[in-house]
Amino acid sequence: MRIVTRPDFDGIVCAVLLRQALDTSLPIYWIEPNAIHSGAADIRDSDILANLPWHTHAYLWFDHHISNKPAQNVPGAFDVAPSAACVIYKYYKARNLLDNRFDELVDQTNMIDSADLTRAQVKTPEDYPYLILSMTIKNKDFQDIPYWERLVGMLGKADINAILQDPEVDSRCREVIEENKAFKNYLETYTTMVERISVTDFRKLENVPSGNRFLTYSLFEDAIASVKIRYDGQDKKHVLISVGHSIFNPECRVNVGSMLARYGGGGHFGAGGCTLDARDAQKKIDEILDILKINQDQG
Repeated sequence: MRIVTRPDFDGIVCAVLLRQALDTSLPIYWIEPNAIHSGAADIRDSDILANLPWHTHAYLWFDHHISNKPAQNVPGAFDVAPSAACVIYKYYKARNLLDNRFDELVDQTNMIDSADLTRAQVKTPEDYPYLILSMTIKNKDFQDIPYWERLVGMLGKADINAILQDPEVDSRCREVIEENKAFKNYLETYTTMVERISVTDFRKLENVPSGNRFLTYSLFEDAIASVKIRYDGQDKKHVLISVGHSIFNPECRVNVGSMLARYGGGGHFGAGGCTLDARDAQKKIDEILDILKINQDQG
């Protein structure tokens, strides 16, 4: 039996809860959602999937993305909730396998994964312990697996202040703070407004900058949604697209997860992503922008 999840803060907390409820020695298989969509993922009959699309081999499955809602009942639990972690928490608390010890962790995960943030949290995430910790979780070709594993272990037994004092965590938090300062300049340079959509196109850059994904909503206050575009790898064969509703200007009515499911991706009502073939990516990007500009619920 393995935990199969994705390397973001929600996925890491899912792994924390599953280990605490079932077996603290359970191995973790880290993958991205597109590995499920493409069939590249090695999913086994005893695997527990969390925060990922459903797979026919899964023993149990837990998720909250509207685009992943299955047509039939499957073992585990699904709910359109702020995080996959809270779906797992509710499921195992009802079976008396988890207690209230993780209330704060799950509440913070809900806030972060649903982007229920204030302007102060976006501008100075370093003042908010769980938020800055979540920003240290990045996936650069799965090079950080040892770090993700350490976080799962620490979050399972230590409080947030002790975790932030860990030398590696502290170093990564400091790097994030500096990255966020530089990221502001990148956003201002490579973002244009298409009607009320902020479009950040990093395809001209050899190295895609990372930083606070919510910062664009503070910089471009008139935007009701954002689109971020970048190449997936140096071979430039695929283009990654991220779309989100503004967290401060909630006027976008497009179901992002459902819209991007048409392009092989998915996500929530207010945020999602997809991977496009570079050869016809611009045509599909234009289609996505047209849908966002019309700003109607696609059903």
